[in-house]
Amino acid sequence: MKGSMTRPPRSSPGSRYQVSVLDNGVRIASVRMPERQGVSLGFWAGVGGRHERVEQNGMAHFLEHLLFKGTRRRSALELSEEVEGVGGSLDAFTSEDHTCYYAKALSRHLPMLCDVLADMYVCSRLPAEEITREREVIREEIAMYRDQHSQHVEEMLAEALWPRHPLGRPLTGTVESVGRMGRAALKDFLLQHYSARNTIVSAAGDVDHEELVRLLRPSLGRLSEGRKSGFQRVRRVGGGGPRFNVLAEDAEQTQLALGFHAFGRRDPRRHALKLMSVLLGENMSSRLFQRLREQHGLCYSVSSSTLTLAETGAVHISAGLERGKLRKAVAMILGELRRIQDRAPSVAELRKACDYTVGQTVLGLEGTGSQMTWIGESLIGFGRVVDPAETERGVLAVTPAQVQAVARDCLQMERLAVAVIGPGLTRAEVEGWLR
Repeated sequence: MKGSMTRPPRSSPGSRYQVSVLDNGVRIASVRMPERQGVSLGFWAGVGGRHERVEQNGMAHFLEHLLFKGTRRRSALELSEEVEGVGGSLDAFTSEDHTCYYAKALSRHLPMLCDVLADMYVCSRLPAEEITREREVIREEIAMYRDQHSQHVEEMLAEALWPRHPLGRPLTGTVESVGRMGRAALKDFLLQHYSARNTIVSAAGDVDHEELVRLLRPSLGRLSEGRKSGFQRVRRVGGGGPRFNVLAEDAEQTQLALGFHAFGRRDPRRHALKLMSVLLGENMSSRLFQRLREQHGLCYSVSSSTLTLAETGAVHISAGLERGKLRKAVAMILGELRRIQDRAPSVAELRKACDYTVGQTVLGLEGTGSQMTWIGESLIGFGRVVDPAETERGVLAVTPAQVQAVARDCLQMERLAVAVIGPGLTRAEVEGWLR
C-alpha cells in the first residue's frame, strides 16, 4: 500500500531525537523521556494564515475548529470523552505558518492518542450542520478578541506591518470572510494542505519511537503525497516611513504596540535579535520594564517579543497605560531604542541576557508538551530537529557588537509600524509623538 513503508530513522549522531519518514512523506519524530509518566503527541499541518488567499482569510483556523466535530467513527463528544476519560487533554491552535492538534495523557494511553488524533486528521467528516454552527462560534471568538484590546491591537499592528499581505490579516478571519466559507471550499482547502508531505507528527515522553511509527503507519500512510504549502513571500521590508493604525475607542487603559520589520528564522543574526529583545523587554530586569514601570510608574506592563518566519520577521513592543501617560511613554521607549543602537550593551549585561535565554529554554524543555512543540516547530522551520545545545551555542556566541548591529538594522524609523487603541486618539496626535 502506498505510504506503508518507512525510511530508516534519521537523527544526528548522539541526538536524543529520532525522525522517520513514511514512504508518502509524512515525518514522525520523537524524543524519549523515560523519567516522565506522560506523553505529549502533536499532529502538525504546515498551513496557517499566511497560506490563505484573501477570500480564504480564516480558513485554516476554521478547519482547526471543524476537525473536532466528528469523524466516520467518532462523534465530537466521543473524541473529547475518549481522551479526557483517562485524565488526558485535547486541543489545537493555528499560527501564521502551521496548525497543530495535540493531546497529552499517561504514556500507556499512547495507542489511543494516536488513534484519536489520526482519526481527526485523516477522517473528519466536516458535516454541514457543524459548519453552520461553528461559523457562529467563530464569530463570537472574533468578537471576543475584538473586545480584548490587548489582543486586538496586535492584529492592528500586523495590518500596519504587512499591509495588503496575508500576514497582515487576522488568523481568525473576519465576520465577512468566515460567513462566506462553504463546505466545498473548506474540504478543498483540507485536501490541498493536509497532505503527507505537509504533515509532521511529534511526540515526547515515555514513548518508544518504533512503536510510535508502527501505530501511525496504517492511518497516516493513507494520506496522498501532495506537496508542502506555498505562500506569498514578503518582497519588501520596511521603508517609506512609519505606518499607523489608530482606533479611537473608550477604554480604561490605552493599548500601544510598536513593530519593526526583521529577518527570517534561518538568518544567522536570529540569536542576536532574540537577545536584543530580551535586553529591551522580555523580563522584569529589562531596560523598558525598569525605565517605564519601576523608575517612572508609567504602566503596569511593557514587554518586547520577536516573530521569525521563513523569510521575514518582526520585533514587537507593547504596553498598556493611562491615556495621559502615553506621549511620555512613547518618548521613553524610543529613547531606549536609540540607546541600544548608539551603544552596544556591556559584556556583563549581555551575559545576563544570554543566561536568561538559555535558562528559559532549558527549563521550558523539561516538560513533554514543550519538547513536543520544539520538535514540531523545528521540523517546520528548519526541516530538522534543532538540538537545544546548538541553540545554546548560538546564543552564547553573540557579541555586544552583533546586538548593536541588529538594533541599528531593525530599529529604524522607516521600518516602524504603530498601532494604538484608546479614547480620543487621532492619527495626527500619534504621528506627533514620533517627531
